[in-house]
Amino acid sequence: MLSRLEQAQQKWGGSHSVIDAWLAERQELLLLYCKIAGFSPYEKSEQALPDQMQIQSFCQILMDYLSAGHFEIYDNIVEACKEKGTQSAQLAQALYPKIASTTDIALDFNDKYAEANQDNALVEFDNDLSQLGETLELRFELEDELIDNLYANYSR
Repeated sequence: MLSRLEQAQQKWGGSHSVIDAWLAERQELLLLYCKIAGFSPYEKSEQALPDQMQIQSFCQILMDYLSAGHFEIYDNIVEACKEKGTQSAQLAQALYPKIASTTDIALDFNDKYAEANQDNALVEFDNDLSQLGETLELRFELEDELIDNLYANYSR
């Protein structure tokens, strides 16, 4: 996921301040994900769960990222794609529902863990975090395709 982010930043970085801010927020989300998952360099001790403050911080950034996409960025990109032509608009219209479908898993994760304050509430945490990671990877791929659609057709 981090290498995909780096590619996105190299490809579209500096092209639009909204996209730059969104990719920066994605980077913050991924770094916190790696931290609570215990990925290098944030390795956690075996069988240890992240503390509740880390989980809450991650959930807050997750909700901020999802909100920015849904309420600020997607509509603007879809509208811009409409201006670029029918083919661009159709691809954008096809991608949006796929991106939106990933939101439910992220919202479920947030609902389950943002306010969990007992270890027994975290029994399924690792599995849920793994599922969320797979969902985020798919979401980022779809978002990148949406952005690429805009920029590929923007230069025409």
